[in-house]
Amino acid sequence: MTSHRLQHIVPGFAIFVLASVVTWLSFTEQPAEAFLFPRVISVVFIILAIWNLIRAVTGMSKVGRGISVETLKNLAPGLAVMLLYVFFGAKHLGFYLGSTLAFFTIYSFYDPASWSSVKDWIKRALVTAAFMAVIYTLFAVVLQVHTPRGILF
Repeated sequence: MTSHRLQHIVPGFAIFVLASVVTWLSFTEQPAEAFLFPRVISVVFIILAIWNLIRAVTGMSKVGRGISVETLKNLAPGLAVMLLYVFFGAKHLGFYLGSTLAFFTIYSFYDPASWSSVKDWIKRALVTAAFMAVIYTLFAVVLQVHTPRGILF
């Protein structure tokens, strides 16, 4: 087995394990009606993970050579913010406040606009507010998903 093929199998297996855990959790947690939407998403997630793993094991996924060090350096701050959000923000601050802070932080970090321009900071705040309005409408109003509650809401 080549290292190139192994670069596809290891993440494919990790994604499959993650999808399995998410699917299992969505079907075992209560109240059941609160997990209808996560169940639908987790079933799609596990199907895609199985497909990805089969492609990796059979050698059908031959695209790319893995992640370069430069790409990893560019992704690291966003991944760090996401990990903080998943393990701290959503639980302690609540879904909407934690998501707002995470989105604003990631957007600010990756936005090529100047950090010294007040106009650009206002634009970032407005885009964040619009994004969170869409997220709130989608989750709370349309899908009626129960989100993690925190100190504020």
